[in-house]
Amino acid sequence: MKNIRNFSIVAHIDHGKSTLSDRLIQMTNVVMDRDFKDQILDTMDIERERGITIKSQTICLPYTSKNNQTYFLNLIDTPGHVDFTYEVSRALASCEGALLLIDASQGVEAQTLANLYLALEHDLEIIPVINKIDLPSADVERVKKQIKEDLGLDPETAILTSAKEGIGIEDVLEGIVNYLPPPTGNPDPPFKALIFDSHYDSFRGTIVYFRVFQGRVKPKDLITFMSNKAVYKVEEVGIFQINRIPQKEISAGQVGYMIAGIKTVSDTRCGDTITLKDRPCETPMPGFKEAKPVVFSSIYPVASDGYRELATGLEKLKLNDASLIYEKDTSVALGFGFRCGFLGLLHLEVVQERLEREYDLSLILTAPSVRYKIVMNDGSTLTIDNPALYPDPTKIECTKEPFIRASIIVPDRYMGTVMKLCLDRRGINKNYQYLTNNRLEMIFELPLAEVVYDFYDTLKSVTQGYGSFDYELIDFRETDLVKVDILINGDRVDALSQLVHRDRAVERARRACEKLRDEIPRQMFKIAIQGAIGGNIIARKTVSAFRKDVTAKCYGGDITRKRKLLEKQKKGKKRMKMVGQVMIPQSAFLSVLKTDTN
Repeated sequence: MKNIRNFSIVAHIDHGKSTLSDRLIQMTNVVMDRDFKDQILDTMDIERERGITIKSQTICLPYTSKNNQTYFLNLIDTPGHVDFTYEVSRALASCEGALLLIDASQGVEAQTLANLYLALEHDLEIIPVINKIDLPSADVERVKKQIKEDLGLDPETAILTSAKEGIGIEDVLEGIVNYLPPPTGNPDPPFKALIFDSHYDSFRGTIVYFRVFQGRVKPKDLITFMSNKAVYKVEEVGIFQINRIPQKEISAGQVGYMIAGIKTVSDTRCGDTITLKDRPCETPMPGFKEAKPVVFSSIYPVASDGYRELATGLEKLKLNDASLIYEKDTSVALGFGFRCGFLGLLHLEVVQERLEREYDLSLILTAPSVRYKIVMNDGSTLTIDNPALYPDPTKIECTKEPFIRASIIVPDRYMGTVMKLCLDRRGINKNYQYLTNNRLEMIFELPLAEVVYDFYDTLKSVTQGYGSFDYELIDFRETDLVKVDILINGDRVDALSQLVHRDRAVERARRACEKLRDEIPRQMFKIAIQGAIGGNIIARKTVSAFRKDVTAKCYGGDITRKRKLLEKQKKGKKRMKMVGQVMIPQSAFLSVLKTDTN
């Protein structure tokens, strides 16, 4: 056990985590040069294109150190985005140490701090690593100062590397061996292991990634999951070295995989404890909780005959993504679809992109919303995330919406613009502190509904890309919530309804009406597009009708002849409006959603 090291790499987005993983894999000769490709641990096309890690991976790196000892370094890779914080915390719970990666030109950012706190919660040994030292804009001394002042770590222990150029990679490996502690644990029973991830294999079922804290497990053992008491017979255990390598057993301190004929990923919950059925451990590992969605949206196929393909696509995606929640939904305007719950906006984008790419679907998503709590006059509480389920306002006592605590790190020259942005979004300024002489951390409490739409993009714009953002959910607070309906010629279009704060209602309704006016084609009659709260119209735009010039044949003569012709035309338009149907094109739905998401 003294020759095993379990570690993770944590960093802010785009600080070079995947590139450093690639160099460590190359340095330890796990992959032949001819088989190597960049971002080798990122298996999805979306991950490669966007340069983000969505699905965490694990790999065992055999390394012979300078003192000729052979070590097995288990790298437990983690996603980098705030949406997947829970998965990161479970991966860190499986480690004894972490490499805290910091960009030499960007310095310490919001998620660097957030990930440091996560690592400290699990009592991990932390090695600061300053990456991208080859860049012309790299300022190593400034970053070392930030490591000391912002993070409270010893800057002299920081390892300087350039993962892209392969500089200092051996120093990182030596640092892992020398500074990180080996795992502890008794290899004797009872068996106790933590699940930190899983994925679905169409031939073998769910493959569970786990770290053993006590005891050992081998094929043919009967195991049980402590959260749902499910029992399975182990078929295979082993370690990861890009490919799966079966082993006779996995014992305390090791990280590996398990195949046990498990049908779906949702049976294996991240953070759950595995033990043997006949000799169970007394207490499960602490910190387990079920991942709860925070952003909701309905997904519909563009063509109504695509519903079956959408159902199949979601079913297959759910096999690999236990945090995706969906149920059947229907809309008068868009037909049959699904109401889905996501961990955050990035998760929503990833699911949409995967459905469109992997299953060749054309989709419409309704405006993303959050989950509200509604207290009724009779004392009961409803939890709704869909505007269609909003109850009669006369029966509502009060409504509550989720709030987040946002940590924003910016250069101090952007302090005013960031403060204005947050206060415009109904934010409450709780605290701000200078981390260095020109960088400060601002803490705001914000309604999640205001962050869900375009907050992150706007923050990046107003800070010219220097602002970094991290958040956590805190509680539900009372709010003045209203349902804004969109009416086309007096008919409600349910797919365009939104739940918004009363102060934002007029602005949202006006934007939606303007977008629809630009997209709905002109008819032979006028089309009224209205935004309404209950029976009150708060915004209106009109699509003007095509008109034939009926007075063209009149030249001179009495004015009453012209009036007679215009009145006749007017009556015809009125009759046409009563029987005419307004077809809303697909692009109109998409344009309204873009006002809120772009």
